[in-house]
Amino acid sequence: MNPPPSAHRSRGRPPAANAESHTLILDAVYELLQERSVRDLTIEGIAKRAGVSKPTIHKWWPTKADLVLAMFQERLDSQAPPPATEPMSGQDAVRFTVRQLVKRFNGLFGKVMADLIAEGQSEPAVLETLYARHMRDRRAATVANVERARAAGELPADADPELLVDTIFAPLYYRLLLRHEPLTQTYADALVDQAFSTHQPRTGTGE
Repeated sequence: MNPPPSAHRSRGRPPAANAESHTLILDAVYELLQERSVRDLTIEGIAKRAGVSKPTIHKWWPTKADLVLAMFQERLDSQAPPPATEPMSGQDAVRFTVRQLVKRFNGLFGKVMADLIAEGQSEPAVLETLYARHMRDRRAATVANVERARAAGELPADADPELLVDTIFAPLYYRLLLRHEPLTQTYADALVDQAFSTHQPRTGTGE
């Protein structure tokens, strides 16, 4: 004997309900992280705010770190492309990237980034995932812009693009984590100016 139609409909949630629960959970994480740190966030608190069960959350995200990284990637980890009005030099492209990062560091993105780095000190997998999902491709793109600047003669032929990127971006994370000085657009420009001026192409001195 075949089961009644209602039995078929009760198996699992329809796609629309899954999508709605997914959105509610990410909304809850987004909202709660404006009030507390990643360390103080709990699956119980997220489930209560979202109005879902803990098993529903764990069905998609096995750990709290997975969930926070998912929210970070979907809700915070966006970067506007450079303006397309005219081609940018390699140096201007790097400057645009640094300015955008400073702008985001001064909002919830920066808070969550700092929290995730802190969590990663005791959970190395968090740092590995953060680097793989967020940093690696962006770093590669910035290195490519530095290489383009070098090819255009904005830097000497022996300039190390990886080292120059570290020179510019490490101080930004230093200020983000220690908060001993503000992160400003003036500071962002100064870092780029200093890095490129220190590596100016050498000119010949012979007669």
